[in-house]
Amino acid sequence: QVHLVESGGGLVQAGGSLRLSCAASGRTFSRYAMGWFRQAPGKERECVAAVSWSGGYSYYADSVEGRFTISRDTGKNTVYLQMNSLKPEDTAVYYCAAGDLLGVGRRANEYDYWGQGTQVTVSS
Repeated sequence: QVHLVESGGGLVQAGGSLRLSCAASGRTFSRYAMGWFRQAPGKERECVAAVSWSGGYSYYADSVEGRFTISRDTGKNTVYLQMNSLKPEDTAVYYCAAGDLLGVGRRANEYDYWGQGTQVTVSS
């Protein structure tokens, strides 16, 4: 069982930065691939970044490539999403997720545990 709690969301102007954190409970955090998803009103939940359990593989959606960076700190049981050069279209609720899978997962149904989400709003 893994319990996930996101933090770090908020209101930021376009061009600004935010760092989201996802703290995980459970001693087996290191075995799980981690992903960051987002969902805007009226849109499907999409994966913006994911990292393998080892940290050796990562995935980024085209829309955030070069602006967002996912990282994990196994010692702190935490995964981060550094978001730079934010755009109004990045506005959404951001969720972290943990999945018992090899490599990186891009689909929501590959993940077993979800956080409650944190709102990110980017003003123009």
